[in-house]
Amino acid sequence: MTGVRTICPYCGVGCGISAKVIGERELEIKGDESHPANLGRLCSKGTHLGETVGLEGRLLYPEIAGERANWDEALSLVAGRFAETIAKHGPDSVAFYVSGQLLTEDYYVANKLMKGFIGSANIDTNSRLCMASAVAAHVRAFGEDIVPCSYDDLDEADLILLVGSNTAWCHPVIWQRIEKARAERGTKLVVIDPRRTETADCADLHIAVAPDGDIALFNALMIDMRRRKLLDSDYLAQHVKTPINFWNDLSGSASQAGINDADFAKLSEMVAAHPKMITLFSQGANQSICGTDKGNAIINLHLATGRIGKAGAGPFSITGQPNAMGGREVGGLASTLAAHMGFSDEECDAAQTFWKSPVIANQPGKKAVDMFRAVHNGSIKAIWIMATNPAVSMPDAGFVREALERCDFVVVSDVMADTDTAAFSDVKLPALAWGEKDGMVTNSERVISRQRPLFSPPGEAKGDWWIVKEVARLMGHEAAFTYDKPAEIFREYAAQTGYRNGGKRALDISQWANITDQYYEDWQPWQWGEKSPFAAGRYSTADGKARMIAVDVPKVERSPVNFPLRLNSGRYRDQWHTMTRTGLSTRLSQHRREPLLEIHPTDAAKRQIIDGGLARIQTAQGESLFRVAISDAQRKGEIFVPMHWSDQHSSAGRMNLLPGQTVDPVSGQPAFKNSAAEVEAVLPEWRAFLISRERATLPPLLYWTNSRIAGGWLVELAGDDAIDVEAMLPEGDRLEAVDMKRGMRRIAVRANDGKLAAALFVTRSGELPQRDWIASHLVTEDHADASALLAARPKVAGPEKGPIICVCFDVGSNEICSAIADQGLASVEEVGCAINAGTNCGSCRPAIAGLLTEAKRPAIEAAE
Repeated sequence: MTGVRTICPYCGVGCGISAKVIGERELEIKGDESHPANLGRLCSKGTHLGETVGLEGRLLYPEIAGERANWDEALSLVAGRFAETIAKHGPDSVAFYVSGQLLTEDYYVANKLMKGFIGSANIDTNSRLCMASAVAAHVRAFGEDIVPCSYDDLDEADLILLVGSNTAWCHPVIWQRIEKARAERGTKLVVIDPRRTETADCADLHIAVAPDGDIALFNALMIDMRRRKLLDSDYLAQHVKTPINFWNDLSGSASQAGINDADFAKLSEMVAAHPKMITLFSQGANQSICGTDKGNAIINLHLATGRIGKAGAGPFSITGQPNAMGGREVGGLASTLAAHMGFSDEECDAAQTFWKSPVIANQPGKKAVDMFRAVHNGSIKAIWIMATNPAVSMPDAGFVREALERCDFVVVSDVMADTDTAAFSDVKLPALAWGEKDGMVTNSERVISRQRPLFSPPGEAKGDWWIVKEVARLMGHEAAFTYDKPAEIFREYAAQTGYRNGGKRALDISQWANITDQYYEDWQPWQWGEKSPFAAGRYSTADGKARMIAVDVPKVERSPVNFPLRLNSGRYRDQWHTMTRTGLSTRLSQHRREPLLEIHPTDAAKRQIIDGGLARIQTAQGESLFRVAISDAQRKGEIFVPMHWSDQHSSAGRMNLLPGQTVDPVSGQPAFKNSAAEVEAVLPEWRAFLISRERATLPPLLYWTNSRIAGGWLVELAGDDAIDVEAMLPEGDRLEAVDMKRGMRRIAVRANDGKLAAALFVTRSGELPQRDWIASHLVTEDHADASALLAARPKVAGPEKGPIICVCFDVGSNEICSAIADQGLASVEEVGCAINAGTNCGSCRPAIAGLLTEAKRPAIEAAE
């Protein structure tokens, strides 16, 4: 069987995949060399998709109040409760909260039902949490939500600015493209980020901007380009409308951005010297109280210098999810109506006429944060959550959980049976997962691609579009929801983009409104708006001109005395969102097994926090516990934690309990990146780890976090009370060693076949042994040797891999360092040739470069 061409379900790069089914739920995954987004490259997450397609933990049947039900019962209940609520309390008493994990057809049907047949705009998407500020900035500047660039522009740029993006980790395939441009054409790279990330370590210049210092920085660059007479006056005159007194009122300086004059001078010189400049900006810019203004400050610089609509130049918002763009196109945000239309009388009439709907939403609905506030206060009485996990991902997640607990009726459509959000559901509806879904997605550069099914639907799982249309039918709207296949929905959506458009909106794919089912099946990736939508200098405003938007430098927010630190957050390299998919993979769990609090040495010493210890972060909203990683890559006064961990994976590490509900006033996007916080050391009575074949049932503990390993699970533990060994260990032949002096206890359990079933290592004051060698016994064919296991080392010494650096080829840091030393390797490429590390997805290449740098540092001789 040849590979099926489909699309990766992770980030917005939208990589093409060739997937071959090689077993009942087994895949062979390769990059699709013909797809324009990745040309065969894949990151670690895409490479290991085959580890995530099993049925473990899947929701396979509808459930009502936790009990299995049939589809007729579940759908009738959902339709009946929504209809009753609307009849009694009005259309704004219900809401849909959807996701960039949905396909375009799913999004379209949900949006049509809510806005055209229920008559409310209370449908919003988790894209509100990552890209809404970029959308708002596009609309203000261009008149429409249009990304002006393509990935090909990265190949032709002479200067790339990365703003709030750890690209090597979060968009590794884009990172490979940037590396290639640097190697082949000498492209310069600047990283603008408060943290010294692995991406920043590789840059020609790192600008460690202060939190929310981006507007001051880009305004200062504008002022300096004007001083240098590098503004494009012809472009401004012909294609841009600038407010009166814009230049007189413009303010911004290096000091306001939190950087020194020398670094600003270097940056300004690079910007001045390289007109072919791309500015890639992502969540670090968007997730802010002034995220929309940041986007417009970036766009302003490109408009003013004419660096837009040309090869190798432009402001480029890099999307977070696989179909965040598709959701934006069909109207999945509460702030738009449909197909890039707003809520003017003319647009509302166009949408209602096209849909032949009885009603139409005529004003924006509740955006994500306000939506859950309305759930909390009871004005939204029924909510349907599709393909997302807001009990983990929303800011002030404790408030969101309380809101869901209070809500009269909660429906969850998902692929997993047990999520933090599903715990609050009245009805659970089993949806298709990646590898089963069938439809379209749009990536960050506006390329529409097909995601194709590889497996038959498991159990009674159904496509999200089917579930929504069946509810619509039962609510009395059958005539408008007669779809039998995704192709029918896509044709209708394509037709709507051209309806009463007349060139007013660039999003017009109506040429595909009459494609056959076979054409849809054979669909080849296609980019709307072509490579550069603004090549002709015409924008989607009434006069065809772009808008310069006056943006002020925000006032520096003083931290409260009791919360003196600033909390930042973000992604890890090999994990995705709330880990419902990536948490299933043993390979993807190796890079970071626990959620780490990164803190500067000075801040740690002040609080008596130790590296590898535990610490509690507190904010006005909540608190959570983390493992500590002390690092001078953090600026003083700032801390960083990851976003991924949930109740399914840890008792702690819950980042989104910490940020408040403050949002950007234009976009409604939450300000995840800059929360006032404090940290305190936590000293448990004991620490432990557990390795087991089966996932252990854990009693209440101060701290636990689990991760997948080959053959089973690794659980890190800490507590203040007596440890309940019996509750955690399986039955079997038990081997035990106790060292009372060191407060150490070691227990191994062998199964009936003589192989290791579980091992528990506990200490009060000593050091715990390395986990990897012990864990290897879960998959070995040999019987577990008692004395070696309890000693936590082999009888015959051998090389230790060290922490895994290259997930794709399972290469550890010790192996890389040994190869560097033994073979005299001097470059990342030489390391790759010698031991393969860094030759697949490339996301580990910055880490390999760091090991090479360390190896080159001369040793300091000891004094005689």
